[in-house]
Amino acid sequence: MKDTKPVIYWLLSGCILIFIMVIVGGITRLTHSGLSIANYQLIAGTIPPLNAQEWDAAFDLYKQYPEYQKINHRMTLEEFKDIFFWEWIHRVIGRVIGLVFMLPFAYFLITKKLSRSTIRKCLVLMLMGSTQGFLGWYMVKSGLVDRPDVSHYRLAMHLTTAFLTFAYTLWVALDLIYAQHKERGPQWSGMKNILRLGYLVLVIQIIYGAFVAGLDAGWIHNHWPKMSDGLWMHETVTEELVPVWKNFVEGKSGVQFVHRTLAYLVVGLIGWASYLGFKRTELPAHRGALKSLLVLVGVQFLLGVLTLLLQVPVALGLAHQVVAFLLLANMTFTVHVFRHQ
Repeated sequence: MKDTKPVIYWLLSGCILIFIMVIVGGITRLTHSGLSIANYQLIAGTIPPLNAQEWDAAFDLYKQYPEYQKINHRMTLEEFKDIFFWEWIHRVIGRVIGLVFMLPFAYFLITKKLSRSTIRKCLVLMLMGSTQGFLGWYMVKSGLVDRPDVSHYRLAMHLTTAFLTFAYTLWVALDLIYAQHKERGPQWSGMKNILRLGYLVLVIQIIYGAFVAGLDAGWIHNHWPKMSDGLWMHETVTEELVPVWKNFVEGKSGVQFVHRTLAYLVVGLIGWASYLGFKRTELPAHRGALKSLLVLVGVQFLLGVLTLLLQVPVALGLAHQVVAFLLLANMTFTVHVFRHQ
């Protein structure tokens, strides 16, 4: 039997780095810093401007693109440095994650510390990480042409891929952790099906969260529980765009309505799964997973409401994204521990 502890620590360190990257990415988005670096240099881009001449050159490059010309034309160099920092550190963390995944993987491969199954899973992780890096560049590119903002579709792809890369990294680590410690409870499929459905709806909810962020849809209809004017579904939900279906993927009101509605569905599915789980299993790992899942979904729902009511302050918007990440992590863990039931 191979000693998997170093591999587990490696995978979990990758999870931590992805978590940090998502936090910094959230700050980058909420501070509108994502378009401050218009070019991409894999090696040279790791070093920020170090003197006045280099800062002037970076600022001059920024001035050539729509965000400066249409929105930030009064921005000073000092203000530019603030937004440059967040995008730069976001990209640096991405490079660090690449190295942290590739170099130990090569070492473990050479020293034969990985099983064939784990090698295949790690290759999938490499592909997901590479796709994530490409999507980051692809997203930024969409805001450098005419519209001084990134495509909400590309933002959703970038964010969701980061979440799923984390979730799969955690899953691979859990496979190794529980390889010799599989607890078995009652054999029934209902719990697994509810959790899988809840997981799917949660991922769709994360996608719609990115749509809301990309369209700045959190700054309208800042009422709860009804959207506004006493209406559960505001009239603009179906009237903003033509044809009607576009409202639910491109309209601010429609996207916010879907995000609101999915929140209730996520809470309901997790609540249902927890109710059944507590009735049918006494295993500590299972009950602990469900309890933490209930706490996190409650906190996330409350943060969503407060973020909306207070019109997306940076701190609350970031907290909402971070707890969504933790909720997905907990959901991944819960699905994993229940997969043998």
